Amino acid sequence: MIPLRPIQSIVTREFKRFFRQRGRLLSALARPLLWLFVVGVGINRIVETPPGISYLQFLFPGVVGMVVLFSSMHSALSTVYDREFGVMRLILVAPISRLTIVGGKVASGSLLSLLQAGILLCLAPLIGIPLGLQQIILLVVYILLTAVTITGVGLLLASRIDSLENFAGIMNFVVFPMFFLSGGLYPVKLLPAGLQWVIYANPLAYGIDLFKHALLPGVPGTALGPDFALAFNIGMLLLFSTITITAATALFDKEARLVRLATR
Repeated sequence: MIPLRPIQSIVTREFKRFFRQRGRLLSALARPLLWLFVVGVGINRIVETPPGISYLQFLFPGVVGMVVLFSSMHSALSTVYDREFGVMRLILVAPISRLTIVGGKVASGSLLSLLQAGILLCLAPLIGIPLGLQQIILLVVYILLTAVTITGVGLLLASRIDSLENFAGIMNFVVFPMFFLSGGLYPVKLLPAGLQWVIYANPLAYGIDLFKHALLPGVPGTALGPDFALAFNIGMLLLFSTITITAATALFDKEARLVRLATR
C-alpha cells in the first residue's frame, strides 16, 4: 500500500511553489484566453459549422486540454529543477518507494491542472456552453484522468533529463506537436489517414475527446462532435497512464540505486 503522508508532503510543496510563482498562474490563464478570444473568434468568422454549434464552442474543449497539457508538463519541469539543485538526490535516498515519489508528483501535477482548468471552465457559459452539475462532475473526473496521463508522460521525460535547458527544448519539441495533433483545433475524422495514425498515439487526443463528450453533448454524429467512443477514450488514457507511470517509476528506481552507490 502506498503511504499517503509522503504524497501529501510532495503535493503541499508543489502547491506552495505554484502560488509563489505568480507569473506562472498569469501565463497559465493568459495563454488559453488568447487562443479562445483571439484565434478562436477569428477562425469562427471564416469557417462554416453544422447547425447548433460554433467553431468557438468546438475549440473550447481543446483549450481546456491545452491548459491540462501545459500545467501537467510544467509540473514535470519541477522534477528537473529538483534534480539540478540537488533536492531530488535527497528525495531519492529517503526511505520511501519510488512509486510514492512518482505518485506524489502525479497527484500534485493533476490537482494543479484541475485547478487551472476549473478556472477556465467558468468561461463556458460566456460562449454558449451551459454547465450543469452532472457535466461538472464528469469534467472533474475526465480532467483528472487526462492530467494523470500527461503528467506521467512529463515525468517519463523528466526522469531522463538532468538540466532545465534540455527539458525546455524537449518541451517545445513535444508539447506543441501534442496540442496541434490532438483534435483540439480540427476534427480528427476530417484529417488525412496518415495524420490520424499519429493522433492515435497521442494521449492528449483522448482527453480532449472526453471533454467534447461532456461539453458538447448535443452534437454527436456531426463533423465537430467527438471522434471516439467514450469508453475507448477512458481505456486508452488508463493504458497510457499505466505505461508511463510504470516506466517513470522504473527509471527513478534506477536513478535511486545510482545515487545510493555514489553516496557510499
